[in-house]
Amino acid sequence: MKLILTQEVRGLGAAGDVVEVKDGYGRNYLVPRGYAIAWTKGGQRQIDDIQRARSSREIADLDTARNMKAELEKSPVRLSAKAGDTGRLFGAITPGDIVSAVSAAGGPSVDKRRIEVGNPIKTLGEHTVSVRLHPEVAANVRLNIVAS
Repeated sequence: MKLILTQEVRGLGAAGDVVEVKDGYGRNYLVPRGYAIAWTKGGQRQIDDIQRARSSREIADLDTARNMKAELEKSPVRLSAKAGDTGRLFGAITPGDIVSAVSAAGGPSVDKRRIEVGNPIKTLGEHTVSVRLHPEVAANVRLNIVAS
């Protein structure tokens, strides 16, 4: 099955890529979740629109990505959240919360889709998340979660 990716899918490709996948994977997972649309001859216009939007969000060169990495890693980001007496959060820290905290701390603007949290952050204390700035550059951001 030939599909056009509408979002980045780890291990498969980025938004705007045309990929060939097994029928069940495409029909049961990618298309229903909105990660991909069916490829058609007229779909080239959609591919161009997706790639244009992606290029406007992407960091253009490697030096800029390295500078952003140094800026993100220089100091921990403080993030306050509601928590119980045992230090367990009411909910979890989302990539959107992380982006807001980084910009409030004076850091660079980062796309929330580039943040990889791994296991959900549900406790107070120090945590580390990865931010993919460029295919060759990833920054590790230290978060200090405190009770509000």
